[in-house]
Amino acid sequence: MTSGSTEPKPPLVVLNGVSMSYGRGAAAVPAIEDISLDIQRGEFIAVVGPSGCGKSSLMKLISGLHPTSAGQLTVDNQPVVKPLKSVGMAFQNSNLLPWRSCVDNVLLPLEIVSPYRQRIGRHRAEYKKKAEELLQSVGLTGFTEKFPWQLSGGMQQRASICRALIHEPEILMLDEPFGALDAFTREELWCALRDIHAARGVTVMLVTHDLREAVFLADTVYVMSNRPGRILKKCEVTLPRPRALEVTYTPTFQNIVHELRSLIGGQH
Repeated sequence: MTSGSTEPKPPLVVLNGVSMSYGRGAAAVPAIEDISLDIQRGEFIAVVGPSGCGKSSLMKLISGLHPTSAGQLTVDNQPVVKPLKSVGMAFQNSNLLPWRSCVDNVLLPLEIVSPYRQRIGRHRAEYKKKAEELLQSVGLTGFTEKFPWQLSGGMQQRASICRALIHEPEILMLDEPFGALDAFTREELWCALRDIHAARGVTVMLVTHDLREAVFLADTVYVMSNRPGRILKKCEVTLPRPRALEVTYTPTFQNIVHELRSLIGGQH
């Protein structure tokens, strides 16, 4: 063994021949079929594919919100048999509670997830400071006490991502988080998410229809087939980090996007 050499770290998430269906028996509807993939710690993956191909189903599987029907799925070397506390999730709709301020919305998971819920009564001021710092890191300084109806759509999504991160999850899952936003705001949030990933080293799984978004943000893009979803291609994005928006205008970037689009378009 060479002096100073280190063993490669095992993947955080491992799917081996995983399938999933909705319903049981003869009425079961296959959602995904025979998927095998690994997600490394700190990796940013994106999953793309035609509508209804099982992208969100894959996210439900990994987070423990739905059981597998075949194959093996482990997170941190443990079989996934129930919803994972180590996952934070954000969706296309920010789902902020309208009667709670921005910072109180961010604190919500700490009132639900152990061990924080047992501590929040005694440590609320400390946790609130942490939530305020998180909001400031995504450009929401001065908006922490505002209510959701006082925030723009982009601000609401920033707060939603902060809420998903407040309990320091190992995996951040994002299901079409910017799909309802205008193009300019969406690109602003790409950069915010890029910076969050770089600063925190969290493992990210992004489901998106936006191929530019996938290529700009991800280390690896998985293309799924029509339902039942299978992995058609694993595309490693080797563009250097940190990535500025200007990279989206380069031939290398556009070639990757075109390749992904032809794979998805070829299924129709």
